[in-house]
Amino acid sequence: MFTPTRTAGLDRLAAFLPRAGRDYAATRNLDVPGHPHVSGLSPWLRHRLVTEAEVIEATLRRHPRGAEKFLAEVWWRSYWKGWLELRPSIWSAYRHGLTATLDLLAVEPDLAARAKAAMLGATGIDGFDHWARDLVATGYLHNHARMWFASIWIFTLRLPWELGADFFLRHLIDGDPASNTLSWRWVAGLQTPGKTYLATADNIALNAQGRFNPAALASVAPPLPMLALPEPRVAPEGDIPDPTASSLLLVTEEDLSPEFLSRQGLRPRAVAVLTDVAGRSPLAVAAPVHRFVAGAVADALARLHAPDAPVCARSDLLRLLRIAEAEGVRQIVTPYAPTGPVASAMAELARLAGAHGIAVVRVLRDHDRLAWPHATHGFFRFRDAVMG
Repeated sequence: MFTPTRTAGLDRLAAFLPRAGRDYAATRNLDVPGHPHVSGLSPWLRHRLVTEAEVIEATLRRHPRGAEKFLAEVWWRSYWKGWLELRPSIWSAYRHGLTATLDLLAVEPDLAARAKAAMLGATGIDGFDHWARDLVATGYLHNHARMWFASIWIFTLRLPWELGADFFLRHLIDGDPASNTLSWRWVAGLQTPGKTYLATADNIALNAQGRFNPAALASVAPPLPMLALPEPRVAPEGDIPDPTASSLLLVTEEDLSPEFLSRQGLRPRAVAVLTDVAGRSPLAVAAPVHRFVAGAVADALARLHAPDAPVCARSDLLRLLRIAEAEGVRQIVTPYAPTGPVASAMAELARLAGAHGIAVVRVLRDHDRLAWPHATHGFFRFRDAVMG
């Protein structure tokens, strides 16, 4: 379904643009085979093979008016990124909660069995079981199905939300720390106080066009107990490379269109890659996710004319530092990685490199720099600020 190249992403965008206006607004909630009513761009956007700014610009050129629903969906991605960037402790809390949940599974065999049945698609709940199996097989689910699935997981099956979020993050090719974590929190009532999402059989039957009619779903969705949300920190502004310093361009899976740095004048002495797909979960991340990232990295390196650049995992940070030292560079320049596993690896690299007199320079794209400061409250205030 998803070819991991920038060209394939741009082709998908071009094919979808004629339907990005009224057609999308009218049919976007329908979850039908082949997903003809949505763009399917999320795997490319997640890894920035195609950027949000490019999609917004292309959509506005094709639809100066009438594409607000689609544009809002693109901006939701930026909102979630910015919201988590201003409150990174929420990501840390999710990871701690997931560790505690995995420990609980080890001592509660009934809970472990129920969770396993849910992930195998063996609960007997019509629709839910299909989505679980489809996710594992394809690495993708329609957004509406993701909401239904999360609601049934939390309120009908009464399983820990962190485990469901992890199941998604391990299998979704577009799995993103911000969008995934905060969407699950929203369904559970942890994101907007008192606000939950209840999946109903009628809504599922309507928007899946009769394919599913689940029985015995939860009739209420009481919010999970929540702590007060942290106050937002100041939005990051990013670093500015030293134009006189010899540089190594470090590519990560968070931004696989690093050519924008070349347009800003960067002329690196060397190129390297840092990936941390395995760091998305304490459990095994699915093979389709690994394959997409590997293909997308290869595509980025081909566009940079550096197909043989070394690819390092988080466990290879010392090797990466030795490569930088061997090249005699004074700065490692990389697109800014938002809160998540790669950002954690980057912080560790910065500590190691700093001890050797090498700066790690994280360059923030204009799109993020202008949008993230507005992610202080709810989406609608954010939308009004960025969409006008």
